[in-house]
Amino acid sequence: MKLMNMGLFLHVARFVVCCGMMLHCAAESEVHYYEFHLTESNFTRLCSTKTMLTVNGSFPGPVIRVRKGDTIYINIHNQGSYGVTIHWHGVKNPRNPWSDGPEYITQCPIPPGTNFTQEVIFTTEEGTLWWHAHSDWTRATVHGAIVVLPAHGTTYPFPQPDAEEIIVLASWYKHDVMELMRETLSRGGTANLSDAFTINGQPGDLYPCSKETTYRLMVDYGKTYLLRIVNAAQNQDFFFMIAEHNVTVVGGDASYFKPLATPYIMITPGQTMDVLVTADQPLGEYYIVATPYFDGGADDYDHSTATAIFEYRGNYTHPSTPSFPYHIPAYNDTVVASLFTSQIRSLASPEHPVDVPLDVTTRMYLVVTMNLLPCPNDSCAGPDGYRIAAGLNNKTFENPGVDILRAYYWYIFCSYIEFFFCICTSLYELAFANGLSFSFSCIRNMSGFYDPNFPDQPLHYFNFTSDDLLSNNVTISDPGTRVKVLNYNDTVEIVFQGTNVMNSAENHPIHLHGYKFYVVGRGQGIFNNETDPKNYNLYDPPELNTIPIPKDGWATIRFKASNPGVWFMHCHFDRHMSWGMETAFIVKSGGTPETSMKGPPAYMPPCDLESFLGSKDSMLLKRG
Repeated sequence: MKLMNMGLFLHVARFVVCCGMMLHCAAESEVHYYEFHLTESNFTRLCSTKTMLTVNGSFPGPVIRVRKGDTIYINIHNQGSYGVTIHWHGVKNPRNPWSDGPEYITQCPIPPGTNFTQEVIFTTEEGTLWWHAHSDWTRATVHGAIVVLPAHGTTYPFPQPDAEEIIVLASWYKHDVMELMRETLSRGGTANLSDAFTINGQPGDLYPCSKETTYRLMVDYGKTYLLRIVNAAQNQDFFFMIAEHNVTVVGGDASYFKPLATPYIMITPGQTMDVLVTADQPLGEYYIVATPYFDGGADDYDHSTATAIFEYRGNYTHPSTPSFPYHIPAYNDTVVASLFTSQIRSLASPEHPVDVPLDVTTRMYLVVTMNLLPCPNDSCAGPDGYRIAAGLNNKTFENPGVDILRAYYWYIFCSYIEFFFCICTSLYELAFANGLSFSFSCIRNMSGFYDPNFPDQPLHYFNFTSDDLLSNNVTISDPGTRVKVLNYNDTVEIVFQGTNVMNSAENHPIHLHGYKFYVVGRGQGIFNNETDPKNYNLYDPPELNTIPIPKDGWATIRFKASNPGVWFMHCHFDRHMSWGMETAFIVKSGGTPETSMKGPPAYMPPCDLESFLGSKDSMLLKRG
């Protein structure tokens, strides 16, 4: 009897402890609410004023601050003149692709004069991320930082800094970015270059009419600062450094790294980096510099340099000109850039362990190429009258008429109805009786908006890094909306192979939505599937969401497909994304509610389709 009572007591005690832990976690995690108003505002840079779309009238946009495990709801009011979407870059948002944001992948653009609320769920992320527009080229002016602090009761895995500062690197165009995009895509030629780069919205001393507004980071001698750096530029990698100061890289993409002391960093569009810098030099002013890293063959990049000032407080004679970092790497120094990238390692501590997938079930070999598409009468502005394109495995991605997530969800939904209940016709009649007008054939044919057969490897193998890749058999790509389907919990390995097709070899920053991945290997030349895997780092590889694929080289990532939904993967050079260097993954749900994709929210922005899919009042558009 006493044993039975003791057993009952232990069961009750366990229940109480578990409940207490759950309540503790619930109490520690918080919910935040934000209002984003997309409006046209006037900004003056480089001696001229222009009107551009921003969030809440600021460039860069407002900072979102949360703790690990928090949830935010952002009500986005589009008061601009064209449709826009917002993406939460680097947030996995488990089971909830409906709030991920890329246009025609997980939603259609938010129409002008309407609003849309997104739910963003933070789980394992800790560090610096960012948000940005994910429609057309709007992210040039619509972006901002996300700061994810450690959960309550925990702290940084490095000494507590005295202060923190956000540094956002961006591109500046004198002209309207949307008009530049329309012109570029209609002509089919190369994209217009930016007119300047900015640090926290200001170009800096080296540009005309900019000296008075140069951003200044005020510091105290002896203190250490955590700089949260975001590369929000449209199409540009950067070398970033502070004159006469070393920095220590401690994290990136909301993951922690082994501390790396360095005089510079190389950061690609889409990436974030957390660095520590100690104000340990003589009192004075020192330039902060963001200068282009460009390893391509053509001279099609903005050659200018953005500056800010690292300024010491105190009583001293201020110099006429801040100290400049004269040991900046050359713009095309691939050795220095690769050396920096190769030294990044995960912290791999008990508090921040790694979990590299070892038993790979899905292998992909993706060839990253610039391409061409034919134009009528050779009338485009690309080489020989063709249209410039880009692709993966020679497949150029085309946006569908309805976002892939919606098409996928309703295809499955109707398939279940047909299989289990055989009442699709009744569903139509019920909807009609409730005053909803839509085309039944649209539901039945939702699978027609995408092709689920994206290839795991290129159709043809050739010398991918050759200097003679100009013939049509390697330059002409195959357009379409192709996606890769993964089963829940598949362990995926992707080898990205850089190429020199059309003599266009360069670094490509590839970003995967909904996941972080481990970069287990990288190298120069053509990947060798027998020898190169022997040198994979499976012990402490960096865990990232954006990876630079080296010029004429390769990089290998691994991840477990444990986040069901539709997730975009693309080059984070906006011009390359517009030209089709992307695909999407459909990750199937698991066998339980906890491993299944959530249903859609009550309202999603409508697509240009005469059906119930955009209906706010549809009984089918309810979260499951």
